[in-house]
Amino acid sequence: MKHKVFISSVQTEFANERKLLADYFRNDALLQLFFDPFIFEEVPANTQSAENVYLSEVKISTVYIGLLGENYGSEDYEGISPTEREYNKAKQENIQRWIFIKDTPQRDIKEQVFISKIEKDVSRKKFFDFEELKDAVYRSSVLYLRQCGFIDSHDFDDSLHSEASVSDTDHELITEFVTIARNKRNFPLKETDSVEKVLKSLKMLRNNKLTNSALLVFNKNPQQFFPSATIKCAYFHGVKIQKPIPDYKEYGGTVFSMAESAVDFVLSKISLTTGTRDKSNRVDTVYEIPRRAIAEAIINAVAHRNYLSNSSIQVSVFKDRIEVLNSGNLPAELSLENLKKPHNSYPHNPILADALFLTGDIERYGTGTLDIYELTEEQHLKEPTFSIDNGFKVTLWRPSANNDTIHDTIHDTIHDEDGFIEVTNLSNRLVLALNNDMNRNEIMEILELKNRAHFVSEYLKPALLAQLIEMTIPDKPKSKNQKYRLTITGKKLQEKLKVKQ
Repeated sequence: MKHKVFISSVQTEFANERKLLADYFRNDALLQLFFDPFIFEEVPANTQSAENVYLSEVKISTVYIGLLGENYGSEDYEGISPTEREYNKAKQENIQRWIFIKDTPQRDIKEQVFISKIEKDVSRKKFFDFEELKDAVYRSSVLYLRQCGFIDSHDFDDSLHSEASVSDTDHELITEFVTIARNKRNFPLKETDSVEKVLKSLKMLRNNKLTNSALLVFNKNPQQFFPSATIKCAYFHGVKIQKPIPDYKEYGGTVFSMAESAVDFVLSKISLTTGTRDKSNRVDTVYEIPRRAIAEAIINAVAHRNYLSNSSIQVSVFKDRIEVLNSGNLPAELSLENLKKPHNSYPHNPILADALFLTGDIERYGTGTLDIYELTEEQHLKEPTFSIDNGFKVTLWRPSANNDTIHDTIHDTIHDEDGFIEVTNLSNRLVLALNNDMNRNEIMEILELKNRAHFVSEYLKPALLAQLIEMTIPDKPKSKNQKYRLTITGKKLQEKLKVKQ
């Protein structure tokens, strides 16, 4: 039995592309064996309304392909186009949705809104001409056939692990994932759905066997299966690698937790400013390199690295830069120059990338490097560099990279011309951010930290031991209502630090 593919678009905009795509499915040596395309031009005349016919065809399809461009199309009495109706039906029926967006200088406003809606649900690819569209459709088709077990060849993250079973996944992690994915991307499943149903929906379970990606995402210690699936973080005083290394950490856990830990490690080593409280009691923290740029570089490494390699992801913090190196490489379709302009995404680990997309760790496919360029430019930093040498390396430049002389020494607090101060004592950073009574989550949010264990051990406990802060409910340290406030010593230190900004 073949898989029905419903090809949808505004009727007048992609008529030629729809026909060519249908012909491609029917004539390609591989695709013709598994897929049966449907386009509305081939529907014979009948007494049913066109809308009912098309929606009925969507319902019995396995794959929905949406081609979007300039025009939103004709609208019904509710102001909704047939294309959006068809997409909504595909979503309602939990059908595979492959979205391809034509790169065009202008679009109808409603088409822009429609695309924004889709981006919250599923990933999408851009195309410039039919050849690029055909290539993208072929890739999606092959990936789908691999995930469904119709093609035996599998990538690492799609391969079944010979020893693992569903019992090796953590139910709490899966429930948390579903909650986040529902909020971020309208994930169709619920927290009450079975583990097996969620894993199958994510293409992480076949024949009751787990894929490698399932272990990376839903096992609390995937390093027992993949020892090198870690992130090694090192901090150096100067601009080159020198021993002894002042600080070194190796983070494991799920792909989410290790990425969070690595980002928090970097943030703890770079300068920051906490602004003022002139307009609000809330103080926004600004790091010398935007957190989002650092997170993009590290998440990119997690999604694209070669997990068959024995080398871990390496994150190095120098006086003038941050380097993120992974054992992956650029796909053949991309060059380093392509990273500076809009481009399609070709993830080395597509199932893993889908999981990161659903949680919002990847905002949109193919935009990570563009976001890094944009974020660093907004903060007037030297343009980031990307290189391929024994792996793929991203270099983010610190403000000091613009200085003629970079010193290899570091002090506890340094005031610089951009208003950032370098506070290496992390409990002092907490003091700088604290205002009135605040709970743990509020403090972490201000400092843009995500890893709770790292925050407690590196920021909160040292500040309590130094008597810079105190609990509001000291006799119940684990109370859910627990908050923290500055002591007299802490208030004096905060004033001292604020003067240096």
